Amino acid sequence: MIHENAITLKQLRALAAIVKAGTLTAAAEALNVTTPAVSTQLRALEANIGVSLLHRGPDGKTVVTQSGKVVLATVRQVENSLTSCYNNINALRAGKAGHLLLGVVSTAKYFAPRIVKAAKDGLPNVEVSMFVGNRSEIIQALADKKINLAIMGRPPRNPPVEAEVLGDNPHILVAAKGHRFSGKRDILPEDLLDETFLARERGSGTRILMQRFLDRVGEGREYRTMTIESNETIKQSAIAGLGLAFISGQAVSAELASGRLVNIEFDGLPIVRHWFLIRRSGQDLPPVARSFADFLVGLEGCYLSDSA
Repeated sequence: MIHENAITLKQLRALAAIVKAGTLTAAAEALNVTTPAVSTQLRALEANIGVSLLHRGPDGKTVVTQSGKVVLATVRQVENSLTSCYNNINALRAGKAGHLLLGVVSTAKYFAPRIVKAAKDGLPNVEVSMFVGNRSEIIQALADKKINLAIMGRPPRNPPVEAEVLGDNPHILVAAKGHRFSGKRDILPEDLLDETFLARERGSGTRILMQRFLDRVGEGREYRTMTIESNETIKQSAIAGLGLAFISGQAVSAELASGRLVNIEFDGLPIVRHWFLIRRSGQDLPPVARSFADFLVGLEGCYLSDSA
């Protein structure tokens, strides 16, 4: 009967050392223990397995039995698995492996996949998943510690955060192809404010920036807005001619390139803000998050361009 629960790593290593060294004395020296200790481990292993693993041949040399060969093969598998385990743990400690959930505001989703691809190439053992949401959702995820890192525009005041600049985030006005402002450079403020402006939901960073811009242009004059809660719908609405869209240039790069949307030039535009990598203040990042943050900052915003 095999007493598998009584078998220990010391017993298995004693067997392997005896076979490799050839004698109990040499095995003891290799393991830095006494010869009786090695003998005790071998006897215990044979008792737990219920068969002889070694015997002395006619010439006095140690011979491995068939059962002993089976156990030795298992010892090698165990040692290889342990080595792999140690290597994986060291990689996790060094931030070279692991899983990361990256928070991304919805406007940043147009370039965030390029970040994930760059990380896949540069940090092949780091798995990056994206949590995409509006500004409020990302801030809440930071507050709840659902995410360690986030990419967004204006850093929040609460929770307290630390922010590193990733690159420029230009905001522009766009309209449908053939709009009366297309190619015009001397648009009057009153003409601009006669338009309908397609706006994100209240609390959106883009909406706040648009309101500040229009309030400055109109000096307090009222203007029409149509609230739409996604950039994709705002783009399609602008293409359909429902109004002007104030939006991140990175969100409409494809539509501008294809001619479905046109950039409206006006004094003070584009308004250039920044993309930030955000993390909570006073919070120690897991090693994988630290490595990813260093990697992302080191890319110096190359992923912000479609040609990246």
